[in-house]
Amino acid sequence: KVYYKIMKSHWLTLMIYMSIFFTVFFVFGMSASERSDIKMYEGSKPNIAVLDRDGSSLSEGLLTYLGTQANIKHKKEKTDSARAKIFTKIGKELTIAVREGGSDPASNSKLRDLIQKAKANNVPNDNIERTIKKAQGAQGDNFEEVTYEGYGPAGVAVIVTATTDNRNRTAGNVRAYFAKFHGNMGQTGCVGYLFANKGMIVITDEDEDYDEDKLMEQALEAGAEDFSADEGVYEITTEPDDVYAVADALKALGYNITSAEVTKVPSTYVNIDGEEDQRFMGLLLDKLDEDDDVLDVYHNWENCDR
Repeated sequence: KVYYKIMKSHWLTLMIYMSIFFTVFFVFGMSASERSDIKMYEGSKPNIAVLDRDGSSLSEGLLTYLGTQANIKHKKEKTDSARAKIFTKIGKELTIAVREGGSDPASNSKLRDLIQKAKANNVPNDNIERTIKKAQGAQGDNFEEVTYEGYGPAGVAVIVTATTDNRNRTAGNVRAYFAKFHGNMGQTGCVGYLFANKGMIVITDEDEDYDEDKLMEQALEAGAEDFSADEGVYEITTEPDDVYAVADALKALGYNITSAEVTKVPSTYVNIDGEEDQRFMGLLLDKLDEDDDVLDVYHNWENCDR
């Protein structure tokens, strides 16, 4: 009866005591050997050294592991975002090519090249076919490609390519971006001579599985001109006509291609020293990137971290 009365009147207190009891039992109710330091993944990647079960803080190794996972997640998010932009860009280019030269790749060389580009960039065949059919049956707005050139802060050369159904709107927006962020839009050809057309293949090693030396050797054997690496991101430069052939060769070897396209590579670079100029140049690039009409932005800002 006494036990029953205690249970009835002090049930909350007993529940608290029981919770504490099971917690203590779980933490300390193990053998001495189990309470010793537990080594996890020693000598592997990521390198987790020791997790102290009898300590109050996480080990340095585990913190390193968590930081590595965060970096991998950030890399993946950036890669996914880049792929989404490429898909959107190629979709616009396919639409323009179909409207200008028809939907038959045999008679439309521009469309044929874009289909090859889409496949090299891992655009699904269903997406390609759907875009072509949609462009073929579309009526009304006629889009065209336009190019603008100008200077950003500190004299950085900038080339903007866009697709538009209204030249006045797009030109006005681009001119406003240059003016707002301490630059100015110039005449056609004012900075174009500073850039050369090159094929550019980007491979992102999200899981750090690729051997850099081996990848470089295989890329050069496939026809690449140059190779560079930066924290798991590999950039492979080719002649414009070779980019998709090299990308296909690397894909056949098991590499995941993040992007493959013909781009504009500057022959000279400009370093921005002032913090204010760096901030305005970054804002200019962000604003151009956000504009739905803009396809690509090329520049020669050397210490750009984007």
